[in-house]
Parts: sequence; structure tokens; C-alpha cells
Amino acid sequence: MNSELRSLRNHIEEIVKLTDEEWKFVSSHFEYKKLKKHQFLIQVGQPVDYEFWIIEGLIRAYNIDEKGKEHILRFGMENYWISDHYAFQFQIPATIFVDCLEDSKFLCLSFENRELICNEVHAMANFFRIKANYGYVSLQRRILSLLTQTAEERYDGLLEKLPKLIQRVPKKLLASYLGVSRETLSRLKG
Repeated sequence: MNSELRSLRNHIEEIVKLTDEEWKFVSSHFEYKKLKKHQFLIQVGQPVDYEFWIIEGLIRAYNIDEKGKEHILRFGMENYWISDHYAFQFQIPATIFVDCLEDSKFLCLSFENRELICNEVHAMANFFRIKANYGYVSLQRRILSLLTQTAEERYDGLLEKLPKLIQRVPKKLLASYLGVSRETLSRLKG
């Protein structure tokens, strides 16, 4: 797990710097987890015990409406944090599904340990505040794109921002994320 922890430290230190002593404390509160393709990190109605930093793999967060239609909220890949953030933050049962689209590896942080880390290492409180703000910005941009952009503009934006994601995600799921039919996605890609 040493290389995984080094990668996490590099990720954190892109935003805040930690002393070796702080890092030793922080890193001791993470747990390693490995899941296979199609396994769930989170299921609706279950407790959300962790937020997950993705070491390797591809993850989707989604909901299924009463008609059985899947609505993909986001994808996560290497160096992304993912969870049902609403349920995690308020310690309520999950409101979304989060599962693996590829075999995946994670470093997991419980709510209690995140709070402890933030109280003891102020740089980490700052890190999580900044990451949350980035998340809010990303969510706002996604909502605005769904409300104001054409399907082609949304596809082009995703292609520009995350070209590797488009190569890794099955067409059906990519169409769901973009809010279009698979046929429309095929026309956009053509």
C-alpha cells in the first residue's frame, strides 16, 4: 500500500503541504479496498460509511427513477473522490448507487476519521474545503450544461475535458450521462 499512499500524498500536496509527521497521522486513518467490476461501493438505503479516493479504476454514481430509468450523476476515475456525499455528510442511508465499471482500488476514509483528521491537521481541513468547492463548481457547470447546451455541445465539452473517460465508458452509459439516447450519441460521435 506504500505506493498508493505516496500517490494520495502527491494528490493532497497539489493543494496543501503536509509535514512528514502530519502525513503519518493522516495516512494512518485510510483503509485500502479493492473491488471487481460490477461490485457496489454504495447501494441505496444502506449506510454510507466512507468516501473513497480512487487509486485505479472507473466508477459511476447514479440513481434509478420509479420508471426504472438510470440517471448517471457522475463518473469517477483515478485521483477522484467519490461517495454519496449527501448521505456521507449527514450520516443517513444512501440516496444513490455507486458501483465499479472496472476492477478498482481505493483508499477509504470514514466520516469519523475525516473529522478527526480535519480537527488535528488544519491543512487537511483546508484540503477538503477546497476539494468541496471544486466539486460545487463542477456540479454547477454540469447542471448548466444540461439546462443550456445542446447534446452536441455537451458531448464536445466532455470530449475536450475528459477524452480518456469517453474511451473507457460504454456508449449506453455515456448517453445516459449526457442525457441523450444511444442513437443520438452515435450521431454525435459520427
